[in-house]
Amino acid sequence: MRRLLVAGVLAVACIALSSCAKPGSRAPLTRPHVKVAFVTNNVSDFWLIAKAGVRKADEDFDADCEFRMPAQGTATEQKSIMEDLVVKGVSGIAISPVDPANQTAMLDQAAARVNLITHDSDAPQSKRLCYIGTNNYQAGLVAGKELMKVLPRGGKVKVFVGTLDAENAHDRNKGVADAVKGSRIQIVGVLTDNTDRTKAKANVEDTIIKYPDIAGLVGLWSYNGPAIAEAVRAAGKQGKVKIVCFDEDSSTLQAVKDGVIQATVVQKPYEFGYQSVKILAALARHEDAGIPESKVIDTGVEVITKGNVDAFWTKLKEEVRRK
Repeated sequence: MRRLLVAGVLAVACIALSSCAKPGSRAPLTRPHVKVAFVTNNVSDFWLIAKAGVRKADEDFDADCEFRMPAQGTATEQKSIMEDLVVKGVSGIAISPVDPANQTAMLDQAAARVNLITHDSDAPQSKRLCYIGTNNYQAGLVAGKELMKVLPRGGKVKVFVGTLDAENAHDRNKGVADAVKGSRIQIVGVLTDNTDRTKAKANVEDTIIKYPDIAGLVGLWSYNGPAIAEAVRAAGKQGKVKIVCFDEDSSTLQAVKDGVIQATVVQKPYEFGYQSVKILAALARHEDAGIPESKVIDTGVEVITKGNVDAFWTKLKEEVRRK
């Protein structure tokens, strides 16, 4: 009798379950958890915005992304980090190569063992699966056009960056130079600092002394803007020497509000992080990652000036505060 009762209960349960399910429906499958990594090219507040995107993507795509920033911003550090991540068994790595031309062999070795993509700075000669980030040549053109707006009469201009070995720096510099060709703007050289913040500021100070008639200064990496603004303030030349730079460092945005920096070309580092994890998670699960035929996902840029800095900064704080 007990067996008949149990059988009856099971039968009713089965009927109830089947009646709740739609015809032809299947029980949802749990996505396998994936472990991936995101490697920057240096330590900067810029990357904290990307980290916010990484953490949101972790939630959305059931991933665990290890976020690594090389303290000195060198290719040697990146090599060590990559080797460590491969040993840890991550399924994919997104990296911003410091010196892509000389890192191709290292990148290809990693690509043979994990899904490898680049962000921020590309390595098109490597076996990376795609690049996520800014079209840096186009971004350089945008910066150059802003420079011509703030220097309608032309003048001498100096450019500052960590290193020209990085693809993003090389492409931005070329874009700026091409944009001002034929104008009265004269670029008197490029100074590098190897991501040394003290040297970045010293380079600007030396330029102001060497060129007392300097008209404009351009910073190609995120920390260059604040370094330029600080040196210009100290020299009492704010407003007299025009500044165009890149990225949305809080010190840069404040300098834009204060009228010390005339324009900054901002990227979308949040999307660097979010899209990198999204794609690496899909690749780990052998799903369609949505990589275009060009293998380039351009996240675009925006120009921030005194007229729109408040609205942009408010939006940026909201974006980062979410995670």
